[in-house]
Amino acid sequence: MSEAKMKELRSDIEELNELLKQAKRKRAQDLLSLEIRKLETEWLNLKESAQSSQAGTSPAPSTAATSQPKRYQIKLNGYGWDQSDKYIKVFVTLKDVQSLPKEQVYCKLTDKSMELHVENLDNKDYLLVINKLLDSINVEESHWKQKTDMVVIFLAKARPNIKWSHMTELEKKFEDQRNSKLKPATPDMDKADPQESIMSLMKNMYETGDDEMKRMISKAWYEGQHKKKSDTLDL
Repeated sequence: MSEAKMKELRSDIEELNELLKQAKRKRAQDLLSLEIRKLETEWLNLKESAQSSQAGTSPAPSTAATSQPKRYQIKLNGYGWDQSDKYIKVFVTLKDVQSLPKEQVYCKLTDKSMELHVENLDNKDYLLVINKLLDSINVEESHWKQKTDMVVIFLAKARPNIKWSHMTELEKKFEDQRNSKLKPATPDMDKADPQESIMSLMKNMYETGDDEMKRMISKAWYEGQHKKKSDTLDL
């Protein structure tokens, strides 16, 4: 039963990870990451229970084999963030993290990256890595705090009072590319033939317009073509 349940959980975790890769909204990413962490914790608990059951039915282990159980590292993907004039504040949710000694919760910082390490929380190690921050940080003035079920990292801005639009360079690049694709192309009226520019503009309006706009453009196109044929016949 435990093996079937573990297999089912692993399939759910893999599918949620695929959805996380496709998610674009930050709130959706946070929700998916939280659910993945819950399922990973449940999977690990089942695995440990299964291992304990097997150990209970086997001969008593030797003294050398009764060492500390192996700890698993879990890489975190979800986090929240906010900012003030001086700090970028990163929020990482971890149940009971406030119970750990301070030396087991620490960050490794550079001017453009951060790593949060949480060691031996319920026999698991947690790691959050954020590379290529949007702007530089002041490592010396940065710090972190353990709170109830949460770690808050205060990344001191190297340039205070500068607002960050995104957390990382990659997020900003992705947003810029998406906006450039959505932005309609405008013809160069100075260089292009006037008739060609009008046709290009009408085509763009038709492709990006709603049903009513498309209907009006189609009607104008039909009437224009009909008028050309009439003028030719008159000649």
